[in-house]
Amino acid sequence: MGKLGKKARKFAKKNLQSVLRQKRKTNASFKRKSSSKKGGHDTIENHVVNAEEVSNGRHIRGEDVQDTSLEAIFTEDDSDVVADASDSDGYLSEDLSCQHVTENGHENDLTDADANGISTLSMHNREIHADLTMQRKKLERLKKKDPGFGKYLESCNKDVLFQNEELYSDDDETINHEMQDGDVSAQNNAKLLTSSLISSWSKILTEDYNDPALISFLNAYRAACHYGTKSTDDASCPRIQNSDTFCNILTFMLSEADNIFRGLLKVSPSNCKKETILELKNTSKWKKLKPLVKSYLRSTLFLLNQVTDSEILTSFLIQLKASIIFFAAFPSLLRRLIEITVHLWATGGGALSQCSFLIIRDVADVFSFDTCLMKTYKAYIARCKVLEIVNIRPIEFLRNSFVELCSIDVHKSSSMALVSIQQLAKILQQGLQGHEDAIKKICSWEYANCIDLWVMFISANIRDYDIQPLCYMAIQLINGVANLFPGPRYFPLRLRCIQWLNKLSSSSGIFIPVTSFVLDLLEYKIGKEDGKPGKSINFPSLLKLPKHWLKSQKFREECVFSAIEMLSVHFSQWSYHISFPDLATIPLSRLKKFHEVTTIESLRRVVKRLIDQVEHNVEFVQKKRDELAFSPKDHQAVESFLQLEKGLNAPFTQYYKSVMEKASVRNRQMNEKLSFLEQKESKRKREQLPGDNDSVGGTKVDSMGKKRRALKV
Repeated sequence: MGKLGKKARKFAKKNLQSVLRQKRKTNASFKRKSSSKKGGHDTIENHVVNAEEVSNGRHIRGEDVQDTSLEAIFTEDDSDVVADASDSDGYLSEDLSCQHVTENGHENDLTDADANGISTLSMHNREIHADLTMQRKKLERLKKKDPGFGKYLESCNKDVLFQNEELYSDDDETINHEMQDGDVSAQNNAKLLTSSLISSWSKILTEDYNDPALISFLNAYRAACHYGTKSTDDASCPRIQNSDTFCNILTFMLSEADNIFRGLLKVSPSNCKKETILELKNTSKWKKLKPLVKSYLRSTLFLLNQVTDSEILTSFLIQLKASIIFFAAFPSLLRRLIEITVHLWATGGGALSQCSFLIIRDVADVFSFDTCLMKTYKAYIARCKVLEIVNIRPIEFLRNSFVELCSIDVHKSSSMALVSIQQLAKILQQGLQGHEDAIKKICSWEYANCIDLWVMFISANIRDYDIQPLCYMAIQLINGVANLFPGPRYFPLRLRCIQWLNKLSSSSGIFIPVTSFVLDLLEYKIGKEDGKPGKSINFPSLLKLPKHWLKSQKFREECVFSAIEMLSVHFSQWSYHISFPDLATIPLSRLKKFHEVTTIESLRRVVKRLIDQVEHNVEFVQKKRDELAFSPKDHQAVESFLQLEKGLNAPFTQYYKSVMEKASVRNRQMNEKLSFLEQKESKRKREQLPGDNDSVGGTKVDSMGKKRRALKV
């Protein structure tokens, strides 16, 4: 059958169903491809879901909860920086030294011509070694991408080895003898590092600088940092005599290396600007010292990864903090420093976390703020992925330090907060639609601590920066979470929501109605109480209560005391405002109703006192308001209402302070009681264990049951 004519083809395209069906499929596939290409270039605003949809319940396209991870939304380029990766990570060439220092401190004389020739040769060798390293890394990447290519390389290597065996089979015995002699000579030539030798090098470097002594000391420092690893199994690796020598090497280099490098480069100790090092990169001094500085920094970073004792790590970080400026010339080492310090900041605790954060803050201020912000945020979220938080203080330290880091560049930090809050809103929207996975994720420490993080960030910066849109989004998000979990089992989570709203209201000066949430705590219907006091529970460490605890007397008391505290905080903020009588009307009526219904005298007493204080303040503000002559439209006069009386010690202010003092005492007593019960429970478990309690698996432990691992030689 021949081809159709032009008119027939035209008619078929327009009218035949098969052609139309194929055309629709083609157009749909093209649309999918174009949308996927455009998706990679969307801005933050295109990915943001309107926060108003959370509160008014508008429908958005459902997504898998697993795809809405709080840390996966921020991606970064983790590829290795190749700018300085070509330099060798091995020992520095000691051709200059050439047995330059003996244990007696004598040096062999070298003429200037010989020294220049040797240095030129060593530089040439380093360039060749750098090229070989680059080629080897390229081949390794090709092997990972294409396994077939790796097999091909292995087969080629086998063929080359087989040909070499045939060509040089006659010289096998000679080569074997030479290799054996070389191994023996290498073992004999491996330098033994003694205390006297280290002392002589230290004296030379502190009194009169010497290039060969510094190179040898840096090689000894590298050997000490890599002690116990596979790299020290090489026969040419310097051998350390004893533990005293080991400690002397580490102590001298960590304390004096920064002063030595700054003195050679003429950089003052107070100078911490990266431009100083970048300007020196093209000078002859820097080109000469670059391998030495890099060897010191690399060895120190390797040492930080090997040591496990917190006190030793803290002292190392304190010494390394002075040399941060030198990381400007080595981007890959800077990235490694950020990764190590962020890990120690998130997991170390105590002084180790504090010292790590000081380095992170300096690096963010001088070098790379975006990288530090991203990695600290991910580390914080990963640290919060726990089922139960026993001690809230480490998390609070991480939160406060992250907020301090954000204050370096509030504009960039607010962009991250925008994306993160919108991601939280997406998960909340899925929870409001009934997705079980989303509901579980919302009632988790990861989600709650993320909200807490941005609430603290907004509260710390809203007075000085224009971030009110973030504040409104956070308020709507918190309201959505509080409305999603109305039951009494979620009392700790709702209490946190009220605290967040009070924090945002006090820092921004925006009125946020929280009394409905607070009064719901008083009106929980939990059925008949069993009259038992119940076990003591640490509320800050929980988001959801067990069912058996709801009928206890402790739960009822905790609900009432918490409601009194939250209402006191809310009323104290607006106690001098001209609208205080109006905003206190409904809460007073509900408090009076609760006072009439409850039968527990201790609870009736605290509620009655709150009612009396609020009514007294209402009368005070109402009396001052009746004396005014301006209209409510006069905003300036409204804002200045009772500003002079704020400095006075009003009755409600005194009541608020007394409530907060009692709350702090109650929390302290609760924590002491819980710690006592935990110690008692742990002691009972230890007594139940059979055998010797003083050793575990043959390893001695101290009285606190903690194993300590220190550097050993």
